[in-house]
Amino acid sequence: MQSLLMQHVPASVYEPMRYVLRSGGKRLRGVLTLLACQAVGGPTRRALDAAVAMELLHNFTLVHDDVMDHADLRRNRPTVHKKWNENVAILSGDQLVAYAYRSLLSSPATNPAPVVRAFTNAFIDVCDGQGLDMEFGVRQDVSLAEYLQMIEKKTARVISASLVIGAILGGGSEKFVRALRTFGLQLGYAFQIQDDLLDFAGDQKELGKSIGGDIIEGKKTFLLLHAIERSRGKDRHMLKSLSPRNGAQRLRAVRALYRRLDVTTGASRAIAAHTSKALQALRPLPANRGTQMLSWLAGQLVERSS
Repeated sequence: MQSLLMQHVPASVYEPMRYVLRSGGKRLRGVLTLLACQAVGGPTRRALDAAVAMELLHNFTLVHDDVMDHADLRRNRPTVHKKWNENVAILSGDQLVAYAYRSLLSSPATNPAPVVRAFTNAFIDVCDGQGLDMEFGVRQDVSLAEYLQMIEKKTARVISASLVIGAILGGGSEKFVRALRTFGLQLGYAFQIQDDLLDFAGDQKELGKSIGGDIIEGKKTFLLLHAIERSRGKDRHMLKSLSPRNGAQRLRAVRALYRRLDVTTGASRAIAAHTSKALQALRPLPANRGTQMLSWLAGQLVERSS
């Protein structure tokens, strides 16, 4: 990471990369990699390079997602394509992935193949998930089951891979790796549904981006699909026909309908259920500082406001 931040030429590539990496954020995926290593009994230093790789991969997805979602803000700052342009955002995002692989390959793994395989599969999955998300934008018949499949690929599998890679580098057994994989998937579901909820009920200043963006873009979120299931007649038709072409005009009406249908309660219950499954998955792991921190972190993510 340090070598990346010190690189200056070409400026059109490295200035936006530094801009992204210095913008803050939770660094969740890197933290999970370190904690998973510790949870299986390994020293966290063995997972440091991999933790950096997971964060670089995640930031790549943010840069490209912002282009695709036409987002103006990220972490209370202009997105890369707004501050520079779309070509710069695409190229600097691609370079983040290249540096992610460089960092990953610096990990002190006796057999690097399982680590590289887990990372590469997560990279493929996140692109598949984004593709499904994009396709859902022009469909009116998306189900909650399809939505869960999409967020598993787009969000949950990268979170899960962060834990799996940390566990492998920490020398964890297959049993421990499986437990952390399940923990990551369930945590990923809860994390993404919470993101959907915050886009409707969050605070723009705390969240660092505009509220209601999912509605404006006509994105198929947990809240929208839950509202469609609970609505009838004209209300249901309006929700099913929501798209980027009419989202801005319908923002107020959709938000009012969400409140009337109390979709936030359904989202909160789903978040709690997935979090509970995540915590259950930790039971086979030894009781140590790493496992305790993973449990604590799962609870904090449910209550987060950004």
